[in-house]
Amino acid sequence: MNVVIVEDDIGMRMALARVLQIAGHKVEAFASAEDCVVSTAAPRADCLVFDIRLPGESGFDLHKRLARSGSKAPVIFITAHDSAAARGKAMQSGAAAFLTKPFEGRALIGAVSEAIRSQAGG
Repeated sequence: MNVVIVEDDIGMRMALARVLQIAGHKVEAFASAEDCVVSTAAPRADCLVFDIRLPGESGFDLHKRLARSGSKAPVIFITAHDSAAARGKAMQSGAAAFLTKPFEGRALIGAVSEAIRSQAGG
């Protein structure tokens, strides 16, 4: 399955990509929402993993933009800045999951697998 990650911290981005690749996913990772948008990766994604706080456009804004352009891929939001407001906004946007850093690799793998399974209808 194709997973797109948008995470501005290079160490975190590399770790997330590695965990998902080991779990058998094809991963494309970007440092910003803008880098993701100019690529062709998002329209082909089976699941999206977006940090909420990014330089420039936020993960929430990126998700809205992709949804407006027809993306149906489930999104998992990640953040080091947990708050009730952020959780509420994520769930209101239809997020498949919301993970607070630091989280274990298996939590991410489980969230991605469940999001893809749910999107596929079972």
